[in-house]
Amino acid sequence: MLRTPRAWTFLLPGFAARQPFAMLTIGIVLLVQHTTGSYGSAGTVAAVTGVSMALFAPQGGKLADRFGQRAVLVPGVLLHAVSVATLIILALAEAPLWALFAAAVPTGASTPQIGPMVRSRWVALLTGSGRAPAAERGPGPGPLARTGPGPDARGRDASARALLPTAAAFESVTDEFTFVIGPVLVTALCTGVHPAAGLVAEAALTLVGGLLFAAQRATQPAPGRPTTGAAGAGADSPAGRRVSALAVPGVRVLAVAFLGIGSVFGGMQVSLTAFAAEIGSPGVNGVLYGIFAGGNMLAGIVCGAVAWKTGPRRRLLAGYTGLALTSSVLWALHSVPLVAALGLLVGLCIAPALISGYTLVESLAPVTARTEAFTWLTGSVALGQAAAVTAAGGLADAYGASAGFTVPLVGTILALITLFALRSRLLPKSVGRVSARGLGHRAPVTVD
Repeated sequence: MLRTPRAWTFLLPGFAARQPFAMLTIGIVLLVQHTTGSYGSAGTVAAVTGVSMALFAPQGGKLADRFGQRAVLVPGVLLHAVSVATLIILALAEAPLWALFAAAVPTGASTPQIGPMVRSRWVALLTGSGRAPAAERGPGPGPLARTGPGPDARGRDASARALLPTAAAFESVTDEFTFVIGPVLVTALCTGVHPAAGLVAEAALTLVGGLLFAAQRATQPAPGRPTTGAAGAGADSPAGRRVSALAVPGVRVLAVAFLGIGSVFGGMQVSLTAFAAEIGSPGVNGVLYGIFAGGNMLAGIVCGAVAWKTGPRRRLLAGYTGLALTSSVLWALHSVPLVAALGLLVGLCIAPALISGYTLVESLAPVTARTEAFTWLTGSVALGQAAAVTAAGGLADAYGASAGFTVPLVGTILALITLFALRSRLLPKSVGRVSARGLGHRAPVTVD
């Protein structure tokens, strides 16, 4: 997969540009807590940022699908840098809380959604659909250009599409690696340099990494091309009328599932911190969360290496069942070894659910709405995380860490019920896809 021509041109700047996604929340918490002396105020400002990000991210994805990623990224990263600078200035000036809320809204809304954009580029590169116009790609055929309807061309299409689950797993591992590096970097800067240093680094990485990523026009999916009869019910009408990716029933179901995953991330962050404080070893919080994140990374690597014989829908249901079961026991544990062991199991169950969900989007959403569909999923994680941070924080303050651990339990159980009740909507309308692409050009796929 990594030998795919031109892949590294967007992977390297994309890795740098997505680091701020994991740096923003904790950077805000550390700065606002320093200036206000209140974790409650700091958490609320961070939650406003997360909610704003979740609500506006899909709109940015829709604009990227319509006008191209570069057209959205360049003004977006500039606005984000200005918004973060404004938030820093207001916090250091000890401005009233409402002013911090006002600055937090554009800060979250302008956070670049690099992860969904990278995933869209992988899909375009590996399937040959929705790729940038030849004038932007440069001379010569693309790396996966079709040479005709012969068996060689069909073999290349099939082998390239077979790499999609591997690409989804690679992106999941990269995301988790980001959430391991980002918080550590911000904490070191805020405690060792200056309370605002973490957010300064976040804004700088966003600006430089985002502009470098936007400059890679050759791998950018082609904007605004309607796909008549494409996959995804209601995604694009037969007349070519553009409709939101959220009009696809399967995307809505996946968004609910990803809300539950966000509740695990947010609930674990707060509850592990409270648990470490309760046992008198606050330093063990980083170790416990590192084990949790490490499990997610390990599962992502395994998912990418395995040649699955079952379809992504079945893998999603199985992985999410495991996630709900492991999350439902956290509240009952009171020792570090047991919390660490179960945290590892929870992490191991997250990656299969995430990867399967992102893989399903490729078959559910049409070419012209893929970036938007990916951002709905990413935004759902952010929204679930913001809600879980607020709920788990209040429960932990009032009743202890065990109460905070009930947030992942409730979030995953509700999402699992939704998944099983609406699982039929996760099946792509393959008839429309085959007729649109032509019989004989579609590689066999595993059917659940």
